[in-house]
Amino acid sequence: MERQDFKEMTKGWFVGDFEPSALKTDKAEVAVKRYKKDDFEEKHHHKVATEITLIISGKVEMNNQCYQTNDIIIILPGESTNFKVLEDTITVVVKVPCVKGDKYLGDAK
Repeated sequence: MERQDFKEMTKGWFVGDFEPSALKTDKAEVAVKRYKKDDFEEKHHHKVATEITLIISGKVEMNNQCYQTNDIIIILPGESTNFKVLEDTITVVVKVPCVKGDKYLGDAK
């Protein structure tokens, strides 16, 4: 059995093909993300990965639609979204597969 410290991970990401990681794999990426009200991420998309976000607590807006505690949002490859935090929020994010460099700013073309 091995123990690692979540505080040593980068931006909440702890499983994936990157360092540091608790489990290094190209099969998936997993993160627990904590956001403050009014945090914002620019519109982006993935060409390969499917991104699944579970709202553990809080409320966010993605593409002018509100999501809150217990909502699961599935973003398929080629779909673009932005991300605005409406109240302090905790999410779990899973991306399948883990593909380095598969985040593109703006709308998918």
